Amino acid sequence: MGGHVALGAVQLFFGLFPVLGLAAMVRDEGFSPWALATWRIVTGAVALGLLAFIRHRREARPSLADLAKLALLAVLGISLNQGLFLSGLARSTAINAGLLICLIPVFTFLVAALFRLEAFSLRRGVGVAIALLSALPLFLTRGADLAAEHASGNLLMAANGLCYAFYLVFSRPLTIKYPPLVVIAWVYVLSLPWLPLFIARGPLGPALPSAEVWAAFAYVMVFPTVLAYLLNMIALSRLPASTTAFYIFAQPFITAVAAWFILKERLQPELIPAAVGLLVGLVLVVRPGPRGKAKQPQERLA
Repeated sequence: MGGHVALGAVQLFFGLFPVLGLAAMVRDEGFSPWALATWRIVTGAVALGLLAFIRHRREARPSLADLAKLALLAVLGISLNQGLFLSGLARSTAINAGLLICLIPVFTFLVAALFRLEAFSLRRGVGVAIALLSALPLFLTRGADLAAEHASGNLLMAANGLCYAFYLVFSRPLTIKYPPLVVIAWVYVLSLPWLPLFIARGPLGPALPSAEVWAAFAYVMVFPTVLAYLLNMIALSRLPASTTAFYIFAQPFITAVAAWFILKERLQPELIPAAVGLLVGLVLVVRPGPRGKAKQPQERLA
């Protein structure tokens, strides 16, 4: 039961992230994408690092071999993941971000199948094709400057999803070997050496932030940065990967409702077929097969 509650909270925190992330990066008075990513990494490293040390002490010291694996996860799940997502979000819309979240389970299955951690069935292959083809309109421009900007932003967020898929597949065995808090704390701490590349891209804060920008900034630091990553690790240690992926269905709907209510965004008619296709493809990919369970990542990567 605890794993399902954790996953439900994760979807809420991540579902609201595109909306409040955009609110924190509002043009002229908000944070830049790279500044916001910098503060997320610092916040996560300090908060989760201290919690891991206080709670687990000796267990918080992984082996040298596992430190190398955690360093790779830091690049995939934090540095590239957050940099690409926030840069893409700043160039696109919250609703587009919510739709592209559906590609994460599709990419995760492709990565798991590539490393022979899950069986590649015809049904899942069709689901992958439907999802990828349905997402294609999000990357095609229609000539207008705004459409071109959204296309580039959507492409960056798709790249973010691919990085996060590798992160999910490679992190699961470590969540079995170590407490989830220890894993995510080290992933954040090992992202700190990459911060000079982020800081070099501009100032760490806006000149005249409004109260709304500060409120959105606080939400981004606490909920999708610290709590969502921690709860997601707890869920990965207790539930199958297919169950974890299935919960992502909720995020596009949470994002769309919040974007309509807070940012006054509306789902454009041309995006409706893309949304339907992405959800259909996602169902085919994450639905368990009729014969037994797929191999879990820890069986081959531990």
